[in-house]
Amino acid sequence: MAASRAASHRYALVDVFTDVPLQGNQLAVFTDAATLPGEILQPLARELNLSETVYVLAPEQGADARIRIFTPTAELPFAGHPVLGTAIVLGIERGLEHVTLETRAGIVPVTLVHGGGGADARTGSGSMLQPVPTWQPFERAPELLAALGVDSSGLPVEIYVNGPRHVYVELASEDAVAALSPDLRALAALGEFGVSCFAGAGARWKARMFAPALGVPEDPATGSAAGPLAVHLARHGRVAFGEEIEIRQGVELARPSLLRARATGSADAVERVEVAGSAVIVASGEFVVG
Repeated sequence: MAASRAASHRYALVDVFTDVPLQGNQLAVFTDAATLPGEILQPLARELNLSETVYVLAPEQGADARIRIFTPTAELPFAGHPVLGTAIVLGIERGLEHVTLETRAGIVPVTLVHGGGGADARTGSGSMLQPVPTWQPFERAPELLAALGVDSSGLPVEIYVNGPRHVYVELASEDAVAALSPDLRALAALGEFGVSCFAGAGARWKARMFAPALGVPEDPATGSAAGPLAVHLARHGRVAFGEEIEIRQGVELARPSLLRARATGSADAVERVEVAGSAVIVASGEFVVG
């Protein structure tokens, strides 16, 4: 008897938080993952070995689509560049100007600024309304600073949660951020969260993000960290609430990225967190698995 033929599953490869191919943060989007067995989602993300892989499924709560997000080692309830990149892919594919995505952290609306304009379109940009994070002091700050190889943080070392968890450390200059060479094993031992190190002033900031315990030694562009960074800076008076900041990331990985973020409200009541950027589809293919 002939063996049954394995199913073919198409995906797009997208560079997010850039409009230049081969820059930004890579993302794989399986635009119709309904026939992929659940047990294969994590191994498939590990096979691709990108910061994240997204599986698009039928919605359950009235959104345009439901998504599941995986790093090479874990599933995430929410992540920024996967949401933005997936929304832009679906906007281009379906001709949409607004896309709502169901994540495990809730429904995330994305407004597409351009793109979605025809079969030849490959680039788009958009702005997502992120979950408002919670925050608290990070209790193991001395160990974290030691793992980073730095003496102190200009702002309190705090951990924010908007689905994933990110800890923020302010360094004295952009050069100090560029020079970081952390002990990744020591960072991983502290737990499954990202460590965002940043420096800057006014509307311009530089960041690097390390998450070795999640299988991401360093991330070229971290949308889920950009929103809480805007909150962190506004809460501590580095920028005004309502002011948009630009975050540059990924230079040290030869994948320069540009993220824009804004927090509105007040230190006592953050009302809205927005993160924006571009994405470009650079390839498509299929996996024959299952």
